[in-house]
Amino acid sequence: MPTSDRNPNIASDAANAGLTHFDAGGQAHMVNVGDKADTQRTATAAGVIRMQPATLKIITEGNAKKGDVLGIARIAAIMATKRTSDLIPLCHPLALTHVSVAFDIDEAASSIACTVEVRTVGKTGVEMEALTAVQIGLLTIYDMCKAVDRGMVMGDVRVLEKHGGKSGDWRVPL
Repeated sequence: MPTSDRNPNIASDAANAGLTHFDAGGQAHMVNVGDKADTQRTATAAGVIRMQPATLKIITEGNAKKGDVLGIARIAAIMATKRTSDLIPLCHPLALTHVSVAFDIDEAASSIACTVEVRTVGKTGVEMEALTAVQIGLLTIYDMCKAVDRGMVMGDVRVLEKHGGKSGDWRVPL
């Protein structure tokens, strides 16, 4: 049973606390952005996958049986930005203007960091698209390498910065 069905005050408290996906009655809804001005929106998110050194070597040397791990993970991450509103119920579908995906290999840590930047000109931000892309990029690496390393660990996924919109610019504190 959803929390709001057990205790309507919890959802009402969420609405009163400024959580925009709840109406005055505490029910979930898609936020109305119709009256907002179109502005340039940018978000950058990142995460990392840690693995055995032998797994990282397979990836960097291009010896994975399923193919080019990072190339396929890059395409999967880009595709994920375009499907975010299908996966997260209250996200608006957006016309994206740019997506870039970078993978940084850290041999000492036996890890690969995924960083995604997403841009649009619109009424709502692209943080969810960037976060979704990072997760799917990392999941794709896991999928392509799980036959040799089921112990890979994904983590540290977060928004690094966002620009534009009513709330302005934000960057993760250093």
